Amino acid sequence: MTELAQVADPVAEIGQLAAWQRPLREQFPLVVRNPELAYLDSAATAQKPQAVLNAVQTYLTTSNANAGRGSYPWANTTTAMVERTQGQVKEFLGDADPSRSSVHFTSGTSEGLRTIARDWLPALLCDGDEIVVPFGDHQANLAPWLETRELMARQGVRIAVRELPYQVSSGDYDPRALSRIVGPRTRFVAATHVHHVYGADMNIHRLREAIGPDVAICLDAAQSVGHLPVSVAADGGLDVDFLVFSGHKALALPGTGAIWARGRRGPEFRPGGWQGTPNTAGIASLAAALDWLDAAGTDRIGRWTTALAALLTDGLTRMDAYEVLGCPTSLAAASAVQRRNGIVTFRHREIGSQDLGFILFSHGFMVRCDDHCQAGPSPRDASVRVSLHVHNTPEEMEKLLAALAELQ
Repeated sequence: MTELAQVADPVAEIGQLAAWQRPLREQFPLVVRNPELAYLDSAATAQKPQAVLNAVQTYLTTSNANAGRGSYPWANTTTAMVERTQGQVKEFLGDADPSRSSVHFTSGTSEGLRTIARDWLPALLCDGDEIVVPFGDHQANLAPWLETRELMARQGVRIAVRELPYQVSSGDYDPRALSRIVGPRTRFVAATHVHHVYGADMNIHRLREAIGPDVAICLDAAQSVGHLPVSVAADGGLDVDFLVFSGHKALALPGTGAIWARGRRGPEFRPGGWQGTPNTAGIASLAAALDWLDAAGTDRIGRWTTALAALLTDGLTRMDAYEVLGCPTSLAAASAVQRRNGIVTFRHREIGSQDLGFILFSHGFMVRCDDHCQAGPSPRDASVRVSLHVHNTPEEMEKLLAALAELQ
């Protein structure tokens, strides 16, 4: 659970953090070399600090080899690096019982969720069991669970898939409605930590309270790890059984991700099939990225991006031409509810989102303009998504708002 999304005064928050942020921005070479551009698509993939690039270069030029295959020094060094990074992921997540948990590297969140759906979930389920999954989050957190149902149906095992309920007013999960649909045959709940379109922390602790202590929870943390503090610690952390994230959204290279498995409910998690060569360069980049994030402070990164998102939402709400998606209450500067965690998605009431994206790029802004891979809505529901990281600045938000104001 995170407690950093209360930003009543984003200007004051930014002022407090400005001296901390400026030298961090300078560590992103692609950002620094293109001062006329503003990269506003970190929810899709994050830019890389120089320390990550250096770590990959060092690995590839000093010990590049396969892991777990050879006995010569380079192979041993690579194997040790992979194992060390597994422990580093546990430490980064605040794992209080690392001897019982496990970490498995994947190409990203999508593959990680599908691996759980294919290799772990079927062994948990019997004929007549139920699972609860989100139908309004990212496609990657819906399609794998539906595939599990189809796979088991071909084997004569019938599984009921129920929709994880949402609150109409806020877009958050509805724990009261969830508690009403959870029954003695409910075995598994899939959920998202931070919504990839609305930027809302989905309050996962309320899900555990609603479903009780015995149901397994799998968490898509693609938009939280690397963007704000994430903890699975027993005291105050997220009581989930799986946490899956993408390295490329957490400052590491593409093609890298991890599954953290608590190992407390259900069968032991072991990815099935023959495990081929791991993405060792990507794992080296992930280790460096986690070190960088620890040094920078994910709490301050979360505060910074939330404050920038608050500046943007406050400005957009003063323009009648725009509709900001998500909980309307969270847009007010004096709101008592949480703000957006570095993600703001909106539409112009007359200009199509694709056209608006082209216009914004002509002003130097790189944003996402489509349906954002969201399950449920059709491509007709395209919108503009601005997603932020520590290298973004309040000046970029001011320039963006000025460009948007010209289109009213």
